[in-house]
Amino acid sequence: MRRFNLIVLATAAAAFNVAAAQPVQQTTNDWRDAFRQLEDEDWPSPNRERRATGAPGPDYWQQQVDYDIDIRLDEEEKHLYGTETVTYTNNAPDTLDFLWFLLDQNRFRDDSIAVMTETVGGGGRSSSRTGGADPEGVSASSVRRRQRIAQDSYGFNITGVTDADGNPMDFTIVDTLMRIDLDDMLETGESATFTIEWDYRLIETGAIGGRAGWECFEETTDTGGDCIYQIAQWFPRAAVFSDYEGWHNKAFLGRGEFGLEFGDYDVSITVPQDFIVAATGELQNAGEVLNQVQRDRLEEARTADEPVFIVTPSEARANERRGTRSEATWEFHAHNVRDFAWAGSRKFIWDALGVEQDGQGEAPDLIMAMSFYPNESEPLWSTFSTRAVEHTLDVYSGFSFPYPYPTAQSIAGPQGGMEYPMITFNGGTYGRPVVDDDGNLTYSLTAKRGLIGVIIHEIGHIYFPMTVNSDERQWTWMDEGLNSFLQFQAERLWEEDFPVRRGDPHSITSYMVSTNQMPIMTQSDSIVQFGPNAYSKPTIALVILRETILGRELFDDAFRTYAERWRFRRPTPYDFFRTMEEVSGVDLDWFWRGWFYSTDHVDISLDRVIEGSFDTENPEIENARERAEEAERPESLTQVSNREAGIATYAERNPEVVEFYSQNDRHTITNRQRETYEALQEGLEEWEAEILESDERIYYLDFTNEGGVVMPIILEFTFADGSTEIVRIPAEVWRYDPQHVTWTYMTDREVVQVELDPLWETADADRTDNYYPPRIEPTRLEVYRSSSDNDTMMDDMDLRVTRDSVRTRPQ
Repeated sequence: MRRFNLIVLATAAAAFNVAAAQPVQQTTNDWRDAFRQLEDEDWPSPNRERRATGAPGPDYWQQQVDYDIDIRLDEEEKHLYGTETVTYTNNAPDTLDFLWFLLDQNRFRDDSIAVMTETVGGGGRSSSRTGGADPEGVSASSVRRRQRIAQDSYGFNITGVTDADGNPMDFTIVDTLMRIDLDDMLETGESATFTIEWDYRLIETGAIGGRAGWECFEETTDTGGDCIYQIAQWFPRAAVFSDYEGWHNKAFLGRGEFGLEFGDYDVSITVPQDFIVAATGELQNAGEVLNQVQRDRLEEARTADEPVFIVTPSEARANERRGTRSEATWEFHAHNVRDFAWAGSRKFIWDALGVEQDGQGEAPDLIMAMSFYPNESEPLWSTFSTRAVEHTLDVYSGFSFPYPYPTAQSIAGPQGGMEYPMITFNGGTYGRPVVDDDGNLTYSLTAKRGLIGVIIHEIGHIYFPMTVNSDERQWTWMDEGLNSFLQFQAERLWEEDFPVRRGDPHSITSYMVSTNQMPIMTQSDSIVQFGPNAYSKPTIALVILRETILGRELFDDAFRTYAERWRFRRPTPYDFFRTMEEVSGVDLDWFWRGWFYSTDHVDISLDRVIEGSFDTENPEIENARERAEEAERPESLTQVSNREAGIATYAERNPEVVEFYSQNDRHTITNRQRETYEALQEGLEEWEAEILESDERIYYLDFTNEGGVVMPIILEFTFADGSTEIVRIPAEVWRYDPQHVTWTYMTDREVVQVELDPLWETADADRTDNYYPPRIEPTRLEVYRSSSDNDTMMDDMDLRVTRDSVRTRPQ
């Protein structure tokens, strides 16, 4: 096969990036295979519990824990008193002689690990103080919190643990955990039943923080003040016992949330008689706690086209002013849930809407979407809350599975955003309008976006991790990241240009180039920059995986398979990774490694572009081309200046010296060139001749992986005729060298510009090196007037001096 010479027509500006043009100097010790497999390196080996496909294995198991709970709220003392009967079923192949339970309220004890290990600037909080520097100040709220924790007695008071016959059982409390010793070994398939009695003081959420508690409002001419109670982590809950870790008995430090077992709940909640109560599960005694009007409205809401008030704003306002010393007990049942939470207040407005779905298996055909909120949250909550719940159910079910429970509830109150089965806390300042001095109400775009966003996010958590039961304490991203990804999808489907908080790839670049980072696969309590790490980065990774790498069809099929495989089961990251690869048919180890196991970032630079065309060796063509190229070069400046000065050359003054070479340049066609070309043509195959005569150009593009994460190379070519073309080069282009690569592009059109990542879809952190030719970067300059502060202490004290005296006198 004959090889043709390549004519270089244009090269990069060498001054722009000289280093890029140099040969890559690389030793074998520097090279790392970005595409090496994670199996048996970072991932555990598959087994009969968890398969290499990412699916549960034939011997997969998990525990079952059922609860029968009676709880009473002492409103005056802000205290809970409870009794729970637990039935623990051991489905593990192990024999158990003790059980671990979570006592998360102990986090607020003044001697807890969480309190005793608090640091300045820790936990992802920003702080200007570095080690060894003098503190500049302390917030009043942090002082109040420390004082309240030291003065008030928070945490569980366990008053007794007894077996089914009423005999006391030994138990040991270790920080936020309690070990209950069993009298008899609990064999596989056996159950143990016992009762725990406890009480604890509720925290004021605004003062202490946390995920639950109470908030009281100031009394006004319209309302009686009163409080809202959001109750969570309120009873001793069985810790997880799993196939991959055994007992999950890591103390609760406040960050890593909760791993729990599924079970059935029967809960009786005793509160003041005029309270409205929302809870996990379905209300069992509506005839005892709701009046006939409320029950009729609730029935109407099941088939309504828009939310129906069960308790109207005026009724809630009147209820606040009444008050009572009587009590009522609300009874709820929840089937196959991993937790239980509730909220109560006489302030609650209550609206509801029946949402239909195509239920499958045990999933219901009708879901009651409901919201509970005070008048202080109006009008935003009645406008958006239940509608946002409805929208979330539609979007999330489309990506995963039908919503599995009969209710989905959004509750306003002190907690800004927290999720539990069938109920979410979406309060804090979300959705509260601003009231001016004249009593006029307004709300900002931020308030609207915040309310809709937090409701989508928290209701979405009922899918992940309340149904797909990942280990929140170990791998926060598995619930926060996956859920934030679906939140982004739901927000983009709410309305055009909805102001999303996270999801578009370009929004993560500043975090990915920051120095204070940890890999996504970091245990929750050790993460700094928690929001970007556990929420934003995995969200954007999945957006890129869906939109850029796999495409929507492959991604959606794989993601839905993962969700369906692991609903009501406990997946690990490796089950997710393997499922996405197995179902999509795409090897993604390079992607998981770069995005989830490293702190590298995406930054690909387009260093150089070379345009080449084929040398036809036809002197009629090539000599003319060379002459034209030479004519485009600047003429000698000295020669131009001489001509402009009227200085004649020697040959112009003495024409007798002008001869053949003076009249014919070096590009004149010679007989030998013609004969050589004719001989070449006689020896060519037909297809070789066609190549020589074609107008094809070959472009050589040099790239450098500056950030470390290998990614697809996406290019937009702009041609001389004004047309454009986007070309997507798979990430495997980096497989031989993850740092430098040269790629070729062939076209019959002249390229005038190349842009890397033109749609901003890969989170490329530095776009200044994404263009060829390089472009001038625009910026806006603020014009300011320099000033100096001439105020003095004398001026502040209203004192003056005269120029002939230093004595001061009051003015």
